[in-house]
Amino acid sequence: MEIKGSHKDFIFWAVLFIVFGSLPLTGSSSYHLMLASHVLLWGLFAVAFNMLWGVTGMLSFGQALYFGVGGYSVGLMIKYLGGAWFVAGLGLGMVAAAILSIAIGLLIIRVSGVFFTVLTLAFGQLVWQITFRWYEFTGGDDGIQGIIPSGILSNKIAYYYITLVVVIASIWLLRRLSRSPMGVLLRCVRQNPSRVSFVGQSVRFAQLRIYVISSVFSALAGSLMAGIDNSIHTDMLYWTTSGEVILMSVLGGIGQFFGPFIGAGVFIVIQDIVGAKTEYWPLIIGLVMMVIVLLFPRGLVGEFQALKSRLQSLIADHRG
Repeated sequence: MEIKGSHKDFIFWAVLFIVFGSLPLTGSSSYHLMLASHVLLWGLFAVAFNMLWGVTGMLSFGQALYFGVGGYSVGLMIKYLGGAWFVAGLGLGMVAAAILSIAIGLLIIRVSGVFFTVLTLAFGQLVWQITFRWYEFTGGDDGIQGIIPSGILSNKIAYYYITLVVVIASIWLLRRLSRSPMGVLLRCVRQNPSRVSFVGQSVRFAQLRIYVISSVFSALAGSLMAGIDNSIHTDMLYWTTSGEVILMSVLGGIGQFFGPFIGAGVFIVIQDIVGAKTEYWPLIIGLVMMVIVLLFPRGLVGEFQALKSRLQSLIADHRG
């Protein structure tokens, strides 16, 4: 089983590196590089979110809070201190997300189920409202424009490759975590928290740890996104952003580690294609997503794995 898992991982890393790494070499336009960067960063955001939901069973409707915290940390640093502070903004975003998630996490992990979900939504909307209203400092609904890093990061291709490396390293770390003893503990928390407590492990501490980890990587994705779009806006913090990353996870398959990344890629590509053809793209995308989810309830990756298993069983039966 471990060998098969390692083989699948190798295929994913190879395809990810070859496909995304070769784009600048093929003469792709700036727009296509931006689209690929969005797939990478939304994919990281979705994988980090799914560590919370798919692995641990904690459905948060407020992870956009940390995605936005990362973006605004970079944006505010550049707005008030200059482009040379871009990397410092990245670090600040991750530290701010860690501190904020610890403070909020200590409050919300006391409840579970729908109460946990509602509380994450409430805290997320609270920070969005503050950001939206504090026009003098955050720019309000206008956001912050002109977020351009200095030095080598000002080169679009260099920034793209740095983003690719950071995303691959981050997902690799999350993958290692999901297969570590802590990952096993988190799955046990999802399946039977009472038994986890019975064997002497703290359910709340495990939940707090993964909540903080997920939030930090969500902030990292938001920070890098600020450099891709060269701007930030309050929508990064809004609940619909959390809804999109939930949809990406469901689309790809919450039961598969790489599923949310695949779901993010499919969602971004469909959004780009449909958005270029009609002004009613939110309605069309909603209908397309609904059909896909209904046809593939286990997600695209989950259904592919199920189909592969059925074919292997049929071939084995035929040979037998």
